[in-house]
Amino acid sequence: MIDCKRLSSNISLHPIDLHKVKRYPLKQRKNKVKIADFGRPCSAGEGFGSFLDSLPNLLAVKNLRQVVAAIIQAKQIGKPVIFSLGGHVIKCGLGPIISDLIEQGIVTGIVLNGSGIIHDFEIALIGETSEDVRAALPLGEFGMAEETGRLINEAISKGVAKGWGMGKSICELIASLQPPYAAYSLLNTAHKHGVTVTVHPAIGADIIHQHPEADGAALGEAGFIDFKLLTSQIAGLGGGGVFANFGSAVIIPEVFLKALNLARNLGYKVTNFTTVNFDMIRHYRPSENIVKRPTTDGSRGYYLIGHHELMIPLLSRAIVEANRLC
Repeated sequence: MIDCKRLSSNISLHPIDLHKVKRYPLKQRKNKVKIADFGRPCSAGEGFGSFLDSLPNLLAVKNLRQVVAAIIQAKQIGKPVIFSLGGHVIKCGLGPIISDLIEQGIVTGIVLNGSGIIHDFEIALIGETSEDVRAALPLGEFGMAEETGRLINEAISKGVAKGWGMGKSICELIASLQPPYAAYSLLNTAHKHGVTVTVHPAIGADIIHQHPEADGAALGEAGFIDFKLLTSQIAGLGGGGVFANFGSAVIIPEVFLKALNLARNLGYKVTNFTTVNFDMIRHYRPSENIVKRPTTDGSRGYYLIGHHELMIPLLSRAIVEANRLC
């Protein structure tokens, strides 16, 4: 048996002698920050390009510049640039900004969750959206606006009968109604420019599922058609495409991962592309399913954090500026 008392009595501690520390000249050290990368004050009257150039070439700014470069390169070589959006992006008034990128031939695909089509449709129809849930919920009135539930559900059922997915069905609905605020509709712009819109619902998660016109079979079929359409788009990402996700923390990251896997299973070489996730906080699924897992083949994944109403205009203007200089 070990005699702990005897062992402890043999241990003698002395302060470390710092005079024996090995050192080297500061100039020999490799550093990650240099004054060449510093930001500079931006004077009044300077253009946006000068403002971008004034930002420090470090961390998130450096990543933003790399994302912009990837998007511009994708446009130049004819590769997809797909923007996926949570409904929050639409109701924060950012549809027209993304529409501008469609009109310039930069964004080639739009991916939405179920709430995205609802907000876009209501904006096109009445110029307003985003009800007060807290006030409506005690009365059981949350999501019960008649036109939203009836027209969207009817359009989905009619579209499925024609072989359309949910995205095309709602695009066609908005186009047919010619609503007074169609100019503010992202889906209307996508429809006019032939940009594919896919919608990926979760049954029971959207207000339109509460209405008598809701048809579970039609909703499921429309979403499944759009899943296959999205897979077709993702199959073309390899060799320089870009997939950017804005604000969908669960649905689209899960759908994207399965669509990517399916495309590769079918023999498409989806490698050497760029993914980026923009959100207000860091989430598990976008981090894994958008940024990390899909890019283990040498592709590049980025995660940029900030409010959509700030980050998307910044990204958009940076893209427009870079595109102008090409």
